[in-house]
Amino acid sequence: MEKFEVKAYGTPSAEAPLKQLNIERRQATPKDVEIDILYCGVCHSDLHTARNDWGGSVYPAVPGHEIVGRVTKVGADVTKFKVGDLAAVGCLVDSCRECSSCRQDLEQYCIPGFTGTYNGKDKHLNMQTFGGYSEKVVVDEHFVLSVPENLDPAAAAPLLCAGITTWSPLRHWKVGKDSKVAVVGLGGLGHMAIKLAKALGAHVTLFSRSPGKEQDAIELGADQVIISTDDSQMLTVKGKFDLIIDTVPYVHDVNHYIPTLNINGTIVLVGYLGPLEPMLNTVPMILGRKSVAGSVIGGIAETQEMLNFCGEHGIVSEIEMINMQDINDAYERMLKSDVRYRFVIDMASLKN
Repeated sequence: MEKFEVKAYGTPSAEAPLKQLNIERRQATPKDVEIDILYCGVCHSDLHTARNDWGGSVYPAVPGHEIVGRVTKVGADVTKFKVGDLAAVGCLVDSCRECSSCRQDLEQYCIPGFTGTYNGKDKHLNMQTFGGYSEKVVVDEHFVLSVPENLDPAAAAPLLCAGITTWSPLRHWKVGKDSKVAVVGLGGLGHMAIKLAKALGAHVTLFSRSPGKEQDAIELGADQVIISTDDSQMLTVKGKFDLIIDTVPYVHDVNHYIPTLNINGTIVLVGYLGPLEPMLNTVPMILGRKSVAGSVIGGIAETQEMLNFCGEHGIVSEIEMINMQDINDAYERMLKSDVRYRFVIDMASLKN
């Protein structure tokens, strides 16, 4: 298969900083869409992959799975896109398309495993996939998404991960006008959960460990803020919530939140991968038919639904724009939660 070379930013090892390098992309097949990348959001998963925090990273690693750009080429069999369209790519670029999950538009749960936008395996080139910290990307049209033209394309980029990661549980647990939703953590995921839940009509509460985030949370759409370290405040919301979206990306105690669930309520973990500490106390779960669940991104159809909803309601992420050359500093700041609320890379800085 023919290939072409593009500039990118990646790392040769878990210990090395990201730097400019060249990578190869495949020439568009009949079903492919080639996208000139304008903006790419920065996700915690990017950092984890670059530093091999989860194991299994393949180097050189080029992260980035919150991609927005303009279509520059389409294959002969492409029907959904044309040159000049504003398009996006999220966390997955392929799946088996045949298993029970894929047939239900749940490609994120592909039983043989989906192909990640980075650190996956490009079946055409028989090599790893490279992400959006690059000039261009070439993706099968089934996994390319249409971005409403009324949205700021830079601020829309984080919708491809932070947005869909919180939208999917909101839709799965049927959040609507009479729902009571709480969000744990006001970061890249948490601020999107507040915006989306509010737009769906829910009464939205932020759980925060310390004061100081009330004004931000209210401006984003929260109806109230509960300090989770204040036992008296926690008692005021006992048995209240239908759904809690827990966006905290590190090990923490979820037992504290379970008593605030209503009968049949669910706390869904979307930010942390790994064993819980301390272990779950099943007593309040059994006595109230309460659930602890997990969720990851969303399928392609659901992601397009989310983008369309955001277009209708004017919803985008709160972002801080950076140049590609600032990514290593951005990673260190991200570890300190020193961003409101998502870094987005202006990819023009790579092309200059």
